[in-house]
Amino acid sequence: MEIFNHILKLSAGIGLFLFAMYLLEESLKNLSGRSFKLFLQRITKNAIGAVTGGAIVTGILQSSSMVSFMVLAFVGAGVFTMRNAMAIILGANLGTTLDSWVVATLGFNMDIEVVSYPAVCVGGLILILFGSRKTYRYISYFLFGFGLLFIGLSFMKTAMEAQVKVFDFSHYATMSLAVFLLIGFIITVLVQSSSVTMALTLSALHVGAISLPIAAAIILGSQTGTTIKIMLGAVGGNASKKRIVLGNFLFNVFITIFAYLLLSPILFLITDLFYVNDPLIALVLFSTIINLGSIIIFIPLLDKFIHFLERFFKESDRAVTAFIGHASIAERLTALDLFKRETNYFIHNSMLFNLELFNINTRYISENSDYKSINVKKKFFIKTKEEKYNFLKQLQGELQVFYLELRPKLQSEQYSNLNQLISAVRSSMHSVKSVKDIGTNIANLRNSSKDIKYKFFIHNKQETEALYQQFNALMTEEKPADFENLQHVFNTIEDNYSSALNTFYSEAQDAPLEKIDITTIINFNRELFTSNKAMLMTVKDFLLKEEEIQEFHEVPLHKR
Repeated sequence: MEIFNHILKLSAGIGLFLFAMYLLEESLKNLSGRSFKLFLQRITKNAIGAVTGGAIVTGILQSSSMVSFMVLAFVGAGVFTMRNAMAIILGANLGTTLDSWVVATLGFNMDIEVVSYPAVCVGGLILILFGSRKTYRYISYFLFGFGLLFIGLSFMKTAMEAQVKVFDFSHYATMSLAVFLLIGFIITVLVQSSSVTMALTLSALHVGAISLPIAAAIILGSQTGTTIKIMLGAVGGNASKKRIVLGNFLFNVFITIFAYLLLSPILFLITDLFYVNDPLIALVLFSTIINLGSIIIFIPLLDKFIHFLERFFKESDRAVTAFIGHASIAERLTALDLFKRETNYFIHNSMLFNLELFNINTRYISENSDYKSINVKKKFFIKTKEEKYNFLKQLQGELQVFYLELRPKLQSEQYSNLNQLISAVRSSMHSVKSVKDIGTNIANLRNSSKDIKYKFFIHNKQETEALYQQFNALMTEEKPADFENLQHVFNTIEDNYSSALNTFYSEAQDAPLEKIDITTIINFNRELFTSNKAMLMTVKDFLLKEEEIQEFHEVPLHKR
């Protein structure tokens, strides 16, 4: 039972340490913001600057994973070359040792509670008093993170000290160091933080549970363990991102194997030639030496290493279009037909997006045989809401580019048709954006405990579902797309807007609503009206001929 309690305390320490690292990362990321990204871009003109910048930024942000993900994003966008991106990641590995130095020198050699407890206290006060202000909120997160980091470390240290008294670790001292190498890898993969692995190892080393060589082997294992999370970040990315991740993995594997083979000489250098007697300092110095040494080895070979990585992963077409990717501008009539199909596909997915934000069953639209197989292939259905929105934005951009290429090739009648289609695309995206903008309002109303807010949401959800059934009937030609039917749909949109608002005003007189609730509902109703109106304009431009559009009643921009 006593051992179990020690394990629980150790687990609590790990949890606090991980949470503290998250708070520190979030606070520094938001407080630094754009400046760090601009700094990274400025210093990546040469390999030495990139390595230095990677080390500095990681040392400050205390997360090599965050820097690596930032670099992957820049590589995917074409901002960084592979050479400079790889150099930054090499520097990031060195930057992580700064946290290790802080933990080793402060966490074990002084009474850190004198600082950590007041930091948590001040952080809490700032959060309560000034939490509504972004800057103060992240300052409080930083103080929380700093305090909890060492409180978590204290939990781990005391748990290890107690465990040593009741458990004999000497039986494991004769095991091969390769076993501890694997242990370090597994721990880091599980907790996704080499800093936690370092803190645990320092705690065990501090109380004498393990020897310095065993601790060094565990830290070597953690070098490769950190690459797993980065690998997941490149899934679905372009070839350059995958090459960078592969390069990071191979680099860390090289460090692990090379340092493992030279483990005894390196430790001899530290303890006997540098006369480092403190095992904690010796371990952190060991980590620093192998990271710095590997950088010195790799920098001269960086160009050859990048050339080697370029052999892997073929560049793939990242276009999201379903039809115009196969079109030729020379065949303008075929190109125009494919552009119309692509527009229809865009409208189809825009309608799915809007309905899904309301949690409305979209089967009657998504089962459309023309587009279901395409969306399955493009993994549209399993994308997150944010990913679907970005998919639609990219699809709109590719449609716009194709439109600019095609328009000079068309004659007047065809040109007019093309303009209607691109107008439908713009209106459809406007509709999507309006719904996305009230995403938080939708969640607020749907989950509200106040009946008036919940009923307001349910009413609008039902009206939206009925309205989109009409849109779908028009788009699939189940209902003729004539002036009369479209005017009827517009009248329905107007009536839904007015009746919902009037009903709310009547019920709000006797309901205990706060000002923010009223603002939420009014904003929700206005944006929903704007979205529905934009979707109607989409259907109008896609289905009607030019002369029919001239007769169609233009919807006012704002409803009073």
